[in-house]
Amino acid sequence: MTEPGAFPKLRLSLTVNGEPVEVLVDSYKTLLEVLREDLQLPGTKHGCELGECGACAVLVDGEPVLSCLTLAAESGGRRVLTVEGLVENGQLHPLQEEFADRGAAQCGYCTPGILVTAKALLDREPAPSMDRIREALAGNLCRCTGYHQIIEAVDAAAKRSAERSEAAERPQSKPGVGPQ
Repeated sequence: MTEPGAFPKLRLSLTVNGEPVEVLVDSYKTLLEVLREDLQLPGTKHGCELGECGACAVLVDGEPVLSCLTLAAESGGRRVLTVEGLVENGQLHPLQEEFADRGAAQCGYCTPGILVTAKALLDREPAPSMDRIREALAGNLCRCTGYHQIIEAVDAAAKRSAERSEAAERPQSKPGVGPQ
């Protein structure tokens, strides 16, 4: 039984960055608080806590969600992807590579939200136009850049991903086999 005035605890089962997770949390906590405080995933940032800046964006079942406005209870049984989950097998996601290569991350505070939002776009549209990239990232505020490098990095990541996909689909020739 809970004490008078105490909030009940909630047992939350979800998948975070591909791993099944079960955590006991206060029922009033947001997904942002659970990710940062209970699951020790600090990549997702506290920004405005009003849903206006996008720094707290994560993917829930593949769609961008503002975790500061989402109660953790709404995430039960769902798949959550944070910026920490973009790395696969120790390799950076093409978005992360391009952000680094093109200087698209200045102070870096907004970068996690932009990266996961851009990933959702590229998952839906592998070759978006520059206008679609701008539209998809419209809810992500950055105070350090003029967005030019960010938009270019997303475009370059789309092209890099396409090149990797094409290379993976090409038949691999075996040494000593084929035209001489």
